[in-house]
Amino acid sequence: MKNYVICVDSDGCAMDTMTVKHELFFGPLAADYFDIKNRKNFLEHWDKVNLYSKTRGVNRFKGLKMALENAIKNGENIVDTRTFNEFVDNSPVLSAAALEKQYEKTPDKGIKKAIEWSKAVNDGIHEQLTGKDKPFDEVLPTFEKFVDKADIVVVSSANLGAINSEWERHGLLKYTWQVFGQEEGTKEFAISKVIEEGYKKENILMVGDAPGDEKAAFKNGVKFYPIITKKENESWKKLREIVFDDLLDGKFDQDYQNKLLDEFHNSLQ
Repeated sequence: MKNYVICVDSDGCAMDTMTVKHELFFGPLAADYFDIKNRKNFLEHWDKVNLYSKTRGVNRFKGLKMALENAIKNGENIVDTRTFNEFVDNSPVLSAAALEKQYEKTPDKGIKKAIEWSKAVNDGIHEQLTGKDKPFDEVLPTFEKFVDKADIVVVSSANLGAINSEWERHGLLKYTWQVFGQEEGTKEFAISKVIEEGYKKENILMVGDAPGDEKAAFKNGVKFYPIITKKENESWKKLREIVFDDLLDGKFDQDYQNKLLDEFHNSLQ
């Protein structure tokens, strides 16, 4: 353990995988499994919710719930999703395993469809993207700078198997102290577990590309650094060359945080 810890999101933040996963798998497969007729409108809304708005990076099941609710409002006749929606709204853990346990208790068609969709997404990503995924160019040199003075922890809502596979394949995993995926719970919970290890809150920085990362950081009273969509490499370079040193030098105060947040919020629709 070092004095500082950097928590890092994976998809769309460290790994340049988020857009392609949603455009090729998450959205189109949701349209397939839930028999969406107006695919164009559905996929446009899907991308807005998951990639280009203040809900960017939302948990896959929350994103599915929002997309299906919008589809129903637009006249789509789909399987009853009320039980699935109730699970999403109330479950403390939103993972495929948790959803499968819920299905064992209540064998509901909507939940079954969601499970099948989630598995198809994972299978598609594994079969078609393995070896094609990559981190943003500025991530590895940034980790190389971090490692002497800070522990690196992965805090992601992606499934643990995918995170470990991608990060190991690209030489990132060896820099990490611990990996939290969706199986461990929310990002907020993961950061709380990091704090329990004894790190001072003022020495913890959450690096993420979505408002959910910001929320998880602030719920725990730690700092947040945004990776700006479509400016990812620029954001990582700034973190490495300026912001990390300012953090170590005690310059990362509330005014500093607010300036970063203004740029981040302005980048989202």
